[in-house]
Amino acid sequence: MKFSNALISLAAAGLVQAGPVAKRGDITDADILQYALTLEHLEASFYEQGLKNYTQSDFMAAGFKDPTFFANIKMVAEDEKAHEDFLTKALSAAGAKPVERCTYSFPATDVKSFLAVGSMLEGVGVSAYLGAAAHIMNATYLSAAGSILTVEARHSAYLRAAQGEAPAAQPFDNPLDFNEVYTVASPFIASCPGSNMMLPVKAFPSLTMAGGKAMTGSMVQLMAGKGFEKMNTKDVHAAFITATGPVWTSVQDKGDGKFMVTVPKGVMGQSYVVLTHGDKQATDDNIVAGPAIIEVSDMMKSGNMGMDSSMSMSMSMSMPMASASGSMSGWMPSASGSMAMPSGWMPMASGSMTPSASMSSPSSLFTGAAAKNTMSGAVGAGMGLSALFAAAMMV
Repeated sequence: MKFSNALISLAAAGLVQAGPVAKRGDITDADILQYALTLEHLEASFYEQGLKNYTQSDFMAAGFKDPTFFANIKMVAEDEKAHEDFLTKALSAAGAKPVERCTYSFPATDVKSFLAVGSMLEGVGVSAYLGAAAHIMNATYLSAAGSILTVEARHSAYLRAAQGEAPAAQPFDNPLDFNEVYTVASPFIASCPGSNMMLPVKAFPSLTMAGGKAMTGSMVQLMAGKGFEKMNTKDVHAAFITATGPVWTSVQDKGDGKFMVTVPKGVMGQSYVVLTHGDKQATDDNIVAGPAIIEVSDMMKSGNMGMDSSMSMSMSMSMPMASASGSMSGWMPSASGSMAMPSGWMPMASGSMTPSASMSSPSSLFTGAAAKNTMSGAVGAGMGLSALFAAAMMV
């Protein structure tokens, strides 16, 4: 979606005519727009920095050889700048002083890690707007936020597909509340102008998972960050945030802020897990750490979409085994639902699987998305969504 200057002005005027700012609890609609602008500042700055650091030649060298892909990333950047301009002008027209950009630090060191961070931010953006929608009282404000949300979702789907992830991994997106979003966004914010208004949000202690990828039903280790030791850590439970409410899962306290958590069924794609005091609710009153961001896939649905032909493809024949990253390489379910041997694979005498000479490199779903492993680049080195988040906290 593209917003022309004229359209931005008209939309801003429409927001002014919508009526006085409504208030629900301690959060007003104006607060929500300032909160949204804070996120759009971050996203717009992220793409500006990335496109200054990485040229079209860099993208092509990273495997994105179709110039269409680079052009589309530039369009994503333009969209985020348009969202930023729209909210800035709308708040100014409504008589509020818009928050200004902060200073940011992003853990992207090459094209692939840049796209991995971008995909994470777009997913968080979708969840942020979805969670905020329930608190917006004014219908005009709600429509404006909804219009941005749908574009953020398109960005997310495009970047996910480009990296070999399912564009829409589940039928319902996961909403995040204000403090949950701020918790995952704040590590990227180095400092902000003193003139910016103080938003009514806070960050919980961080929660991370090494690698950031997991399979449904697997057990993963989560690590709580600074500040967790000061929380009420008795009776700790784990909950995955979903559209229909928290999904509670088994958790084992290993001490020193480490917890083993089982990924429940029904949770797919970019997912969020929090640690809570008690298992009755997952709200600001009882969250003690998180969210951690985990990319969840299903064994029966996971395959080799986007796998780089240069990657090692050997595996055990007896049973498709998950790698340390949690991904299932090279296996696809047959029409009957059983695990079938992928086309083009031949058994070796050792019992492992290797691609035959006739096997062609798998193609990606979207034009411009070059074939590559879903754990390539920085992610391939063990830096998944949570690891990128953890790296952000260290810069």
